[in-house]
Amino acid sequence: MMEMYGAKVFPSPSNQTEFGRKMLAQNPNHPGSLGIAISEAIEVAVGNVGKTAYSLGSVFNHVILHQTIIGQEVMMQFEQIDQEPDVMIGCAGGGSNFSGFTYPALGKQLREGGNKRFIAVGSSEIPKFTKYAANHSIYQYDFGETSKVTPMLKMLSLGSDFIPPPIYAGGLRYHGYSPTLSLLLDEGAIEGVDYPQGDAFQAAKIFSETEGLIPAPETSHAIAATIDEAKKCKKTGEKKIIAFNYSGHGLLDLQGYADSILKKQEATAEVS
Repeated sequence: MMEMYGAKVFPSPSNQTEFGRKMLAQNPNHPGSLGIAISEAIEVAVGNVGKTAYSLGSVFNHVILHQTIIGQEVMMQFEQIDQEPDVMIGCAGGGSNFSGFTYPALGKQLREGGNKRFIAVGSSEIPKFTKYAANHSIYQYDFGETSKVTPMLKMLSLGSDFIPPPIYAGGLRYHGYSPTLSLLLDEGAIEGVDYPQGDAFQAAKIFSETEGLIPAPETSHAIAATIDEAKKCKKTGEKKIIAFNYSGHGLLDLQGYADSILKKQEATAEVS
């Protein structure tokens, strides 16, 4: 689609940059990461001053705050129906998705009080929340990209050298979280949970069958957490309003879904 609009697309790491070539020299089948892609983009921008501009879409606090227009709209929508959510859920790669959705409501709660729960959902294959819960040492100063040319940020991070496995939720394949998101997690203002790709894709299938919409792989992680929260309410008999951020669609990720489902079917066939 991007090429139809006139863009040129190179899988990262690419042979278009010095850093990309360095990564490929280390591993010709390198799976890449968002950190590496960012490093390559920065190299291109720095090498073409006056001709090229680069804007990071997540992680940095000013980007996170820019996205909160979404959360402000959510609050207004709830006001129009005279309701408030009890739980707010969003997927989290670098932080813009979850933070943009929840920060306005979270800010109001921090100022005025309340008992809403805010759940950021990551990937078990990039286990930032899981490892943080087991070892606080990963809350540290780190680089936002792999070539280590940007300013360091205090963030929940697996390390800028971390190479994630090639899961299909590309937006979650990032080593760290925004400084604000990391701080709020450390202060206990939000909850964090990681879901494996298989569970997330199963949730996406359930959502597609019931709602007629195919979610993005990243969004499927938030859906998995939402389903689990609803099941808890069913078990306890509690009535709660659970809001999650349906962000993006999966029509450009159907091959990822197909590969995952086929692999699961093949594995089941081998076991049987």
